This record gives sequence, C-alpha cells and structure tokens, in this order.
Amino acid sequence: MTPWMSKIALSLAAPLLAFVAAGLATTLVLLGAGDNPADFWRTILSWPENRNLVNILNYSAILYLSGLAAAIGFRMNLFNIGVEGQYRVATFAAAVFASQALLPGALNTLAAVVVAMATGALWAGIAGLLRVTRGVSEVISTIMLNAIAVALVAYLLRKVGSREGQAIVTDPIPESSWVPNIPLFSDSVTTFFGLGLLAVVAGVAFSVVLNRTRFGFNLRATGQAEAAAVASGVDVKKMVLYSMLLSGAVAGLIGMPQLFGASHQYGSTIQTGIGFTGIAVALLGRNNPWGIAAGALIFAYLTEQANPLGILAGISPDIIAVTQGVVVLSVVIAYEVVRRYRVKLEQQEVAQALFGEREPQEASR
Repeated sequence: MTPWMSKIALSLAAPLLAFVAAGLATTLVLLGAGDNPADFWRTILSWPENRNLVNILNYSAILYLSGLAAAIGFRMNLFNIGVEGQYRVATFAAAVFASQALLPGALNTLAAVVVAMATGALWAGIAGLLRVTRGVSEVISTIMLNAIAVALVAYLLRKVGSREGQAIVTDPIPESSWVPNIPLFSDSVTTFFGLGLLAVVAGVAFSVVLNRTRFGFNLRATGQAEAAAVASGVDVKKMVLYSMLLSGAVAGLIGMPQLFGASHQYGSTIQTGIGFTGIAVALLGRNNPWGIAAGALIFAYLTEQANPLGILAGISPDIIAVTQGVVVLSVVIAYEVVRRYRVKLEQQEVAQALFGEREPQEASR
C-alpha cells in the first residue's frame, strides 16, 4: 500500500470504527432494555419526509453555530462550558432590542444581530477576564455563569415581558424586521430559516481566521503548546481573553435563526440544552469546520428521527440521547486508537529507515 493510500485508509478508519462501535453499543442497550433493535434501526434509518428534512437542516444550522462557539475555545485549549448561558442572554437582548423597532426594517434586524453577538461576547468575557486576572478556571466560571444567566433572564423576562397562555414572552418583533424563510420543497409548509445561512458564513469565517490569519496561528499555537507560544512572543493572556470573546460572539448567533424566522419573540419556553449539545457536536467534529457540520447533521438527524420511535417502534425516544452520547464517546476513543496506531507506524518507518541505512554501511566495512 502506498503512503497516500495508507493515510486515506487511516483517516477513514476512525469514523468507521466509531460508528460501528456506537451501533453495537446502542444495540446492546436496546437488548438490555427489552426493546427490538431491528425496529429501532428500521425507524432510525428510514428516509425522512421533506418536512422532516427541513427540520433537520434548521436544527443542524443551530447546532453548527453552537459547535463552532465551543470549538473556538477548544482550539485554544479552553473549555467554554457557558455556551448555553451566552446563547440565552444574547437571544433575550436581541429580542428586546428588536421589539423596540428603533431602526427600520432590515437595519433593525442587523442591529439586533450585532447586539446579540456583543452580549454573548461580554457574557463570555467575564469568564475570560477572571481567567487572565485571577486565574479562575473557565470551566468553573462558565458553569456558574450559566446558572446566573438562567436566573437573570427569567427575572428580566418577568419585568419586561407579558403572559401569553402558560408562557411569558417579550414584545413581538415588528413584521418588517422578520427574515423570510427559504422554501426548499413545494409539498412542505416547513421552510428553512433565512438566518440559517449564518451557519455557512460563520463556518467560512472560522476556517479563514483559524488557518489564514496570524490570530488563528497564535490561537492554534497557544492551544497546542503554550510554553512554545510564549517563547515565540505570543501574549497568552490576551489570546485567552480574545478567544473567549470570540466564542461568546458566535454563541450569540445561535438563537437568531429561530428568533427572526419563527418565534419572533423571546419566551420562557425557549429551547434549552443547545449550548451543551454544541459541545458534543464540537467533540464529534474534532473542532474542524467540516467535522462540526457532519456532527451537527448527525445529531439533528437522530433528534428528528426520535419523534416516530414511540409510535412506529414502541421505543422510548430517550434512547436517542444514549445513542448520541455513545457516538461521541466512540469517536473520541476511535480517533485516539487510530492516532496511537499512526504514531506506532511512523516510529517503525523511522526505525526501518535508520537501520536500513546502517546495514549497507556495515556490509561495506
């Protein structure tokens, strides 16, 4: 096998090994719970209807933004566990600002998106500032900030919102500031969020900044070897703060597709857990823009396909959460196994090259 073929085979081995392991583990869980694995896989692997495909794409865009927000921190060797809180405070701030209609039409929408990014950045910046000035672990601070964000938004929502049925909501965003959705199928009333395209823009920007700019090089260098980065003149504290601000700004975009494309107001029934799921998506995608996109699609697909499980297969949809967790663990383990195998092969090649050069020299003597 040629070197490039071996490299391709190793690249494909990790995801294949991960999904085989995840499939076997999920099957064992189903058998242990007394469910029929054949019914589960038949339902999960059935092709979704058009409206379900749109739901998958909508949720994928949201998860992709969440995964990117987490990945920015991971590439810097920072664990921003606070994406959930940053997303909530940013979406609330954007909804309140947009509902005031201080600017006309699209300008109001654009300004609200900027407000969301600024709010998310500032909320994440608290953890970054505590890290660089007081040495507080960002894991602890962001977890605590999540709890504060939930309580603070709930308190402010009761102050500025009004009750609609069982929910408390902010004033609605004027229709002139709504972002039109994109119809993908003529036979489906479900449409793709117009601001779902923010995921594409954010993904391209993430890739360019990470791989084509000095900031991205410094970020990657600091994340891989902080001591070497310091020796080369990188201001690590400044990079930590900037990375947290950037991560929070991307987290601020998570709620924008839903806010301006469907709900048009912030309410107490806002979807929760997106920030935490984004962390799993980033891990699944190995903090790579393309990998995160694949991870977001997988999680969105599994979530959407969970809906008919109880009806068609008589299986609790909670098994999907188990499957998603098993997939993440399997990917992490599989990539580590393949990485160690690759290192072993490289060591063997180096040893063979060294000893291969010595043998002719010894023979000539």
